[in-house]
Amino acid sequence: MRYRKAGRSDLELSVLGLGCWALGGGNYWGDSKPGDEIKLLQTAYDLGINYFDTAELYYDGRSETALGRAIKDLPRNRIIIGSKLLPSNAYKDKAINHCEASLQRLDTDYLDIYMLHWPINSKSIEVFTDDESLIENPPRVEETVADLLKLRDQGKIRYIGVSNFGKRWMQEFERNDILITVNQLPYNVLSRAIEYEALPYCDQVGTGIIGYSVLMQGVLTDKYPSLDEMPAHYCRTRHFNHKMSPQSRHGEPGCEEELIIARDKMQMIARDHGLSMSQLSINWAIRNEAMTSVLVGTRNPERLKENVAGAIEPLSPEAYQAVNEITRPIKEIMGPEIDYYESPSNDRTTFSQSR
Repeated sequence: MRYRKAGRSDLELSVLGLGCWALGGGNYWGDSKPGDEIKLLQTAYDLGINYFDTAELYYDGRSETALGRAIKDLPRNRIIIGSKLLPSNAYKDKAINHCEASLQRLDTDYLDIYMLHWPINSKSIEVFTDDESLIENPPRVEETVADLLKLRDQGKIRYIGVSNFGKRWMQEFERNDILITVNQLPYNVLSRAIEYEALPYCDQVGTGIIGYSVLMQGVLTDKYPSLDEMPAHYCRTRHFNHKMSPQSRHGEPGCEEELIIARDKMQMIARDHGLSMSQLSINWAIRNEAMTSVLVGTRNPERLKENVAGAIEPLSPEAYQAVNEITRPIKEIMGPEIDYYESPSNDRTTFSQSR
């Protein structure tokens, strides 16, 4: 396993991290068992994975509880835990209470990285609550920053991070004298919007990047022979016609024809290099030195071993460039908008604070 330093911190994350959204079960991912979760986390640790990512949002905190239970026998000082705070919970003092609740569920004294899950604006908040008073009156950035700094001073969090922040919102936080250690952003061969602005900016200011959705919820694996076989709730992004999923919010036609072409060509490259589709996709993302770590989410230890095997040997420059060219048409269709779940006009990563 390779490791990279997160921004200007002293944290060294494994280039492959474990996304723990599916831990604890739930309607989205299906049931899970505590014994299986413990085995998965032990396998991840034995394979050299040291970064484990969760959030209070994931299955209403049950992901945090399951992760805390699963890491009980692992050395705390040798693993890195990141969790996230919803913008609807980022009000003064409320943020502190929610962080403390996360710590309790995780059964740990501190978080290595505590991230604001989405920018603080009405568009972000209305996705997570129906409370009009919250939607119409988002938290003030200065108050959220003050609480995060207080948590850091108290030793409850080591480093402050963000998730799904474009350049505009990163600068909003930086104006409040806060050092953003990492920015967790969507990144895969079919979702390359961060390459336009967010990634270069993070690199410029010394903020590490944790990539999520590296396998695009199964699109970039061999699990689904065709897009038609994918569960509807996995097809909510702007890549798909909005009619494919009742949970879709973007209202756009998607680019499914280009997706099919890209997948077919990538499968050929994967076969030529003795890789699975998921291994090729992971390897491609890690090949970008600007990425501190990329997350894979699985509850299957054998599949995790396969994913790690794909991350060991760097992808050849020729294969890397070939994949870049194959997926370039999708990058151009999708454009620079980071929020793949909303239309460009409603992109939460650039949306203003007022409604």
